[in-house]
Parts: sequence; C-alpha cells; structure tokens
Amino acid sequence: MSSNEKLAIAAHLHVLMRRKTGRVTDTEWLASNPAYAAEIIRLAHLKAAEGGHDDLGQLADRLEAAMAVADTPAYRPLAQRLTEAAREHNARAQGARPALSFDASGNSIFGDSQPGADGTQRPNAPRYIKGLR
Repeated sequence: MSSNEKLAIAAHLHVLMRRKTGRVTDTEWLASNPAYAAEIIRLAHLKAAEGGHDDLGQLADRLEAAMAVADTPAYRPLAQRLTEAAREHNARAQGARPALSFDASGNSIFGDSQPGADGTQRPNAPRYIKGLR
C-alpha cells in the first residue's frame, strides 16, 4: 500500500474523529507513525463503541490494516530511471579519469581570464576555448 493511500484513509479518519468526537488529529503523522496511529485507532474504536458510530470503527479498521502493510516504493517513470542511471555512470566515469583541459602540446585550451573594469584579473570570469565564443 502506498503512503498516499494511507494518507487518504488517515484524512478521512481525521474528519470523522473531528465530527463525531471533537478530537483533532495530525493526518500526516497518523499516516506515517505506527505508534500514533495505533493510539488513534484505539481511541476511534473506543468512541465508536461508546457512541454507536459504526463508520468510525470501520475506518479505524481500514487504517489498522493499511498500517500493517509496508509502503510500496513510489513509481518512477522509465525515462527518469534511465536519466538517473546515466548521471551516476557519468559521475563515476569523471571520477576515474582527469578532465582534459590541455591540448596535444600541453598548452591550456582555456584563454586567460578577462580583466575586470578596474584592470585586475577575475579568476572566475567566463573563459573561451581557443578564442571561440
């Protein structure tokens, strides 16, 4: 069961608890924290038995069943998975060999930094490869 489904059940339970008992719950915490969910489920069953709110008890049962199932991983489209795999591969490949920044004769392929308005060199100024823009 996905966390979105658990959140939907928790939100529904939150609304019923508020309407029937006046109790306010934290929906996101209810969907993600099993201890908090167990306590709210216990309280919902107690209030359902006291007030004859069968729908509250049934929804508490649904949340209890949902919390017993582990979250399924979120689906990621194939294009996203391939893009991430390519990025990881490129990062490993870049770490394995040095970046080429010199030509065959050993000279830097980057031009000198362009001077700033005051005439001093700017170390992070945009550079051009072999004078091409």
